[in-house]
Amino acid sequence: MLGIRHPFTGALHERDGEGAVLVTASDGTWGRFTRQGQWLEGDLREADPHLCGWVAGPIIANHRMVDTPPNS
Repeated sequence: MLGIRHPFTGALHERDGEGAVLVTASDGTWGRFTRQGQWLEGDLREADPHLCGWVAGPIIANHRMVDTPPNS
């Protein structure tokens, strides 16, 4: 898993590889959102815009979003 779970809803936020964020709720519904949190597709139509920006943001790579260990 290369993503972050929302601390309140438990929804998993992951990069989709195309610059958007895939959000999967605990009940299995999903939605694809822009890095600003705007809905693109899917049954899930609401996402935390701040977490979407953090997951997809280009500013600083987060250690939770990288495949390789930080000391390699």
